[in-house]
Amino acid sequence: MIKIGSIELTSKIGLSPMAGISDSPYRRICRRMGAPFSYTEFVSADEISHKSKRVIHHFKFSREEKPIWFQIFGNTKERLVEATKIVSELEPDVIDLNMGCSTQKVSGRGSGAGLLKNPSYAGEIIEAMTKATNVPITAKIRLGWDNQTRNYLEVVHILEESGAKMISVHGRTKEMGYSGIADWDAIAEIKSIAKVPIFGNGDITSPSEARFRLESSRVDGVLVGRAGIGNPWIFSGKNKQDCTSIEIKEMIRIHFLSMLEFYGEEHGVILFRKHLTKYLNLYESELKNKLVQETDPEKFLLELDSFPDEKLRLTSNLEDKNLTCETYI
Repeated sequence: MIKIGSIELTSKIGLSPMAGISDSPYRRICRRMGAPFSYTEFVSADEISHKSKRVIHHFKFSREEKPIWFQIFGNTKERLVEATKIVSELEPDVIDLNMGCSTQKVSGRGSGAGLLKNPSYAGEIIEAMTKATNVPITAKIRLGWDNQTRNYLEVVHILEESGAKMISVHGRTKEMGYSGIADWDAIAEIKSIAKVPIFGNGDITSPSEARFRLESSRVDGVLVGRAGIGNPWIFSGKNKQDCTSIEIKEMIRIHFLSMLEFYGEEHGVILFRKHLTKYLNLYESELKNKLVQETDPEKFLLELDSFPDEKLRLTSNLEDKNLTCETYI
């Protein structure tokens, strides 16, 4: 049993926060499949302070998604405290500080992984956020800015002493972005000294890999990023390769209808395409091309229903490596 404040988590394979992906429709699906909690997309503290409808929409959630983690980012203590107070009114279960985004637009301005350059100030931020709300504060970090400044042990110590109730660790530096291999030995080292629950993140592509990392690193849980897109079965411990075509098509239907309900028909159809291509990434068929181009929801569903399952042909799973935390983390 994992405990974050007063929250008890019973499962250990969760969905990583991903801008443009981990919205309410997909979070609901992942929770149904076994993810222990829901992470929102990360939102700028500066934008939160303006209370725009577009920004607040990112924090819209259903009761089914709870416990819900709101993730925010910023580079000034005052603005992050203000944002903490504002989003606390929306009743999240946890507020998470993003200290892991590696994109230049975010980290280059001192937000995201940029905070790793100044652990003491990051600790001051966590402490101030903790004092500003009764909601538990957590953080998501990387191993350091680059290989010469892998200060993860210092960062973890400062954050937990400053009041962080959980820390998620992406096993790469900011400089690595999403290249190379995640360093799970470093994550295991963090877990060995940490006083708070630790979730590991990086290169989890299957239920067996998740189980292996849980056992070998002894972390409290793992977060799945890119491998979870179009593959919510991973949170139930099932390999997508073991799913039938009927199961995959039914999940597509459920997700598609949820997107239409949340975003409206026009935007829902378009925004679903990024999920659709991943749902069908194991298959080579006419279905993929037809559905990706379809703009009419009724025709989409008719096309999905009418296409013979036997025409879905299993092919290799080619993962898109050209990604950032502003698309997939």
